[in-house]
Amino acid sequence: MSTANYSFAPVGLPYAQDALAPVISAETIAFHYGKHLQAYINNLNAALPGSGFEGKSLEEIVKESQGGIFNNAGQVLNHTLYFTQFKAYGSASEPKGALADAIIRDFGGIEEFKAEFQKKGAGLFGSGWVWLASDTEGKLYITQEANAGNPVRSGLNPLLTFDVWEHAYYLDYQNRRPDHLAALWQIVDWDVVAKRYAK
Repeated sequence: MSTANYSFAPVGLPYAQDALAPVISAETIAFHYGKHLQAYINNLNAALPGSGFEGKSLEEIVKESQGGIFNNAGQVLNHTLYFTQFKAYGSASEPKGALADAIIRDFGGIEEFKAEFQKKGAGLFGSGWVWLASDTEGKLYITQEANAGNPVRSGLNPLLTFDVWEHAYYLDYQNRRPDHLAALWQIVDWDVVAKRYAK
């Protein structure tokens, strides 16, 4: 993903396309990463020339833009964070260190956090994202963001996200959004989330 000019590209996947199965199938990755994300990138790149956002980072564009540029930039940022927070099925871990301590402090425990996160994801009306984010003091929040929303718009640092747009799960789970959300914990790369928290 380039931020040096106004030509963005898809982030490379840190795993094979079939590595997340059965939680996320290779077919879903092919459509979600290969087609949906690419369409957002194409739309963003086409809209940037003459917009005043040339040369700005993706985060800056998401914070400052409106309308179509925001919608596409938000989805590029959201999907970049989403696809890079997973690791191969069967290698799951749990939060540890400062991140685990913060989760326990702010939500009462790891399992309590997961339950609340899933509840917020399942309860978000329509399309959007559920996020774990932190403020400048390290306090954690769960936010529900409609459509292309991202916590950076509220001055928060996005750490972990589950995509609740239907294209993220419909091939594998049909209308069973809660089942999709519950399964995703099996592929979260908590080391990636911890590095985002340490920023």
